[in-house]
Amino acid sequence: MNTKEILDQLTLEEKAALCSGRDFWKTKAIERLGIESVMMCDGPHGLRKQEGEGDHLGINESIPTVCYPSASALASSFDRDVMKKLGKALGRECQAEHVGMLLGPGMNIKRSPLCGRNFEYFSEDPLVAGEMGAAYIQALQSEGVAACVKHFACNNQETMRMAGSSQVDERTLHEIYLPAFETAVKKGKTRGIMAAYNAVNGEFCSENKTLLTDILRDEWGYDGMVVTDWGAVKNRAVGVAAGLDLEMPGGPTATGEELVKAVKEGTLSEEALDRAAGSVLQFILTAMQNQRDEMIDREACRNLSEELSAECAVLLKNDGALPLSESSRVAFIGEFAKMPRYQGGGSSHINVPHAVGAVEAAEEKDVIYTRGYDVHSETSDPALVEEAIEAARSAQAAVIFAGLPDAYETEGADREHMRIPENQNELIKAVAAVNPKTIVVLHGGSVMELPWLDKVSAVLLMHLGGEQVGKAAVELLYGEKNPSGHLAETWPARLEDNPSYLNFPGEEGVVTYAEGIYVGYRYYDKKKMTVTFPFGHGLSYTTFTYENLQVDKESLTDQESLTVRVDVKNTGKYAGKAVVQLYVSDRESTVRRPIRELRDFAKVALEPGEVKTVSFTLDKRAFAYYEPKCSDWFVESGEFEIGIGDSSRNIVLSQTVRVEGTTLLSFTITETTTIGQLMKHPKGSLFVRQMMGSSAMASSDMSSSMGEGTEKALQKMVLEIPIGAMVSYGRMTAEQLKALIDSLNS
Repeated sequence: MNTKEILDQLTLEEKAALCSGRDFWKTKAIERLGIESVMMCDGPHGLRKQEGEGDHLGINESIPTVCYPSASALASSFDRDVMKKLGKALGRECQAEHVGMLLGPGMNIKRSPLCGRNFEYFSEDPLVAGEMGAAYIQALQSEGVAACVKHFACNNQETMRMAGSSQVDERTLHEIYLPAFETAVKKGKTRGIMAAYNAVNGEFCSENKTLLTDILRDEWGYDGMVVTDWGAVKNRAVGVAAGLDLEMPGGPTATGEELVKAVKEGTLSEEALDRAAGSVLQFILTAMQNQRDEMIDREACRNLSEELSAECAVLLKNDGALPLSESSRVAFIGEFAKMPRYQGGGSSHINVPHAVGAVEAAEEKDVIYTRGYDVHSETSDPALVEEAIEAARSAQAAVIFAGLPDAYETEGADREHMRIPENQNELIKAVAAVNPKTIVVLHGGSVMELPWLDKVSAVLLMHLGGEQVGKAAVELLYGEKNPSGHLAETWPARLEDNPSYLNFPGEEGVVTYAEGIYVGYRYYDKKKMTVTFPFGHGLSYTTFTYENLQVDKESLTDQESLTVRVDVKNTGKYAGKAVVQLYVSDRESTVRRPIRELRDFAKVALEPGEVKTVSFTLDKRAFAYYEPKCSDWFVESGEFEIGIGDSSRNIVLSQTVRVEGTTLLSFTITETTTIGQLMKHPKGSLFVRQMMGSSAMASSDMSSSMGEGTEKALQKMVLEIPIGAMVSYGRMTAEQLKALIDSLNS
């Protein structure tokens, strides 16, 4: 039977009951019609299946399984293939465990470095988040398991996350916080969307018709299931009317009685209930059809975790200290060298039987180990520091494993600062003072302050790299693999430099996104602000050059696509992977726009001396901004610069093209419309040119009477004069002004 046939056989009470879960993780069954209960589980960087008492905070134990790198690490791979490999592996694992939906990926934008859940999110950039998420979704769902993209929308902090409201203007919402979800829907074809806890502009996401129906279903064409975040429902009937389908978690008391009552009282249409129940039914039926038996090779999964961890690592700094020589005696220092921090806390926490540290992975190399610091303390232990100093003196290189402890970043609480523990900072400075070849390996899911950066020779960021992170780190340190990750978020020099600093986390649950579209590199680059590491930054043991940038046309309309090609060459002695980043800049805009915005990227593997041509295709959205006046994406005619680089701050090739917009904005002329605004009107610009040609206001006599060097200022002043002033200046009569306005508005 199909969804409609089953719906026709359900009672009102059964349809209402379907819209909430059976228990913490499963949908309700309808045994008389052969409708099974389907299980959902937390992800997305490992399967967290709880067979006992359920929770959504990672408190109760789940089954032992494999932990992969977290989203903050995965995004730094800038590699869609990495996401596909992960999605495939998790899809097969879900099938083996009879799980129909994996709750993830997290697509929220990193508005502030302090968000406690940033390790679960991809990027500060919506294109990176959307592309990486869509690749994962496609692969996961190709294995018959539904993805559930979260948290829709503007869930950018943990403080007051269940009751707060994100106050966001229309343009910012559409340019920054919605595009990743849109890509997940349109390109990824996700079968699940999770409505966030918080409100957007005062309306809770699980009851937000603008988000769940107007944008998600009507504008984007989404036809999957919308499920609440666990415990997010405030009013179930209002939620279903707005576009919500399934409330989670469920339980014996979740009978749907309030939905039945609302239908009978006429406050909820049965049509809306049918849509919600139908969406849940469609999810269940698809899961039943796709279910298969699968055997999981855990060793292969662990090998994949190691592979992905190495792909995600970012070489932040290297003054020639890396790679290490196999013949060198090396000191491994720091508790994270033995017991690495490889995952975050909360609903994504994976039960791992054994995580591999760098000391274990390097047991066949000439390595000595000292503890260096107590990971559970922020105070230096003089004995541990002295032991580390002696080890560093006796070694040809010292590698310190440092970073953020578990308590510093977790679901449910935001960070208080960007610092790592002070005892780690003191240890690094002390070791660097006695060994000039000091290398720092960083573990953590978020941005960190590095007060010792100029004192060390190299920094390798492993992020939260999954259970095999120690093995991956050793492979990278010794050059067995070449680092190829690039930062998917800017590392500011100070927390105070972040654009959300004065408005995070808000007051009394209300947080104003006053920085607007200027999030991450869009802000830092516009301000020309010094940062520790820019967006897109990443080093390699080899070098790359970019040459022969070509576009297939020098002018186009916004209804055409543009093909961009560039040659990438490996000019070093190691095989490596380049991350080619394409940025677009509007050369001259009448609205506020960032200096440049990432519009595509590609990761390219190259042998020494090898050259490959990378091709990109840009459509209207690559040149557009979101225009609230028409509630749509709008291209302002003009010149745009296509830039190729390896970070937002290092554009090495550029080419200018002209793009003509084919949409005219509605424009109502009034007496207060300025001459400058009138210049943007097709007919108005002709009138202004004729008027200015004979106007005394534009004469050289007027500029000379105001003093030397005032011509440019005078032109600016004239453009800001309201056209109604033409009557006062005697340039036209009131009747002529009215006739002009009527003519232009017609």
